[in-house]
Amino acid sequence: MDITGTIESAEIQYKQILEDFFISRYNEKSLPSHGIKHHRRVWNYSKELLKLLPLNDSFQISELTSNLIIASYLHDIGMSVDSGTKHGIYGRKLCIEFLSKNNLPENNFRNALYAIEYHDDKNYNNDIFRNDLLRILSVSDDLDAFGYIGIFRYSEIYLTRSVSPEKLGSLILDNVEKRFVNFEKTLGSETSMVQKHIKRYKIIHNFFKKYDEQLPSYHFGTLNPYSYCGVIEIIQLIMINGLQLENFLTESDKYSDDPMILSYFAELKKELSDY
Repeated sequence: MDITGTIESAEIQYKQILEDFFISRYNEKSLPSHGIKHHRRVWNYSKELLKLLPLNDSFQISELTSNLIIASYLHDIGMSVDSGTKHGIYGRKLCIEFLSKNNLPENNFRNALYAIEYHDDKNYNNDIFRNDLLRILSVSDDLDAFGYIGIFRYSEIYLTRSVSPEKLGSLILDNVEKRFVNFEKTLGSETSMVQKHIKRYKIIHNFFKKYDEQLPSYHFGTLNPYSYCGVIEIIQLIMINGLQLENFLTESDKYSDDPMILSYFAELKKELSDY
């Protein structure tokens, strides 16, 4: 069976039961940036990478694919328990619960469990990342941190972790640069996939560079958010009021008439529909 057929077979066997399990355990309202749509996008990126990357591991492509779809769909499910750095450990435990519920032998999915536990190591430890499955999952997860989607996802998770707006930009810039360097290192610089995501990396990088430039003169908590810092203030408003992002995007002009803010949310809406 070719790689396309192997992917289709894995989706037929696992995709629906993974989505059902994820939705049953994860509260989308508490952290929508890491909900089911994030995991669907990560799986789609993983499928692309499976077709592009030379693989080092000796296990068969069908075994790799089966482990990969499970890791793609459950890597952040631990956020339902802990939105911090321990979510990989909780994700591993929930994956074991998924396997048991569906009568899937744990020994057959050790690579998925390993990848779920360690996927958020953004120091890219070389010993860990020799594992093909973890390498693909990590890069796929990184790709969902770029672009207009990445701006929202980073802001929501860092603000959830009580990072102050004053520190937000510098922390995100440092983290997203590590992700991009790992992405380029993994794929090289010549593929069309790299060229596409260079543009998305520049979107988030340029946004937070300008955010940091505006920060010293911006006062959070005013009645009229504006420009780059204003985007983050609106994201805070979405979080505080428990607004559903999809609903907000249909009426974002109710919350601001600032051109920069309206432009950002229009681009976010478009990117979400594209991906």
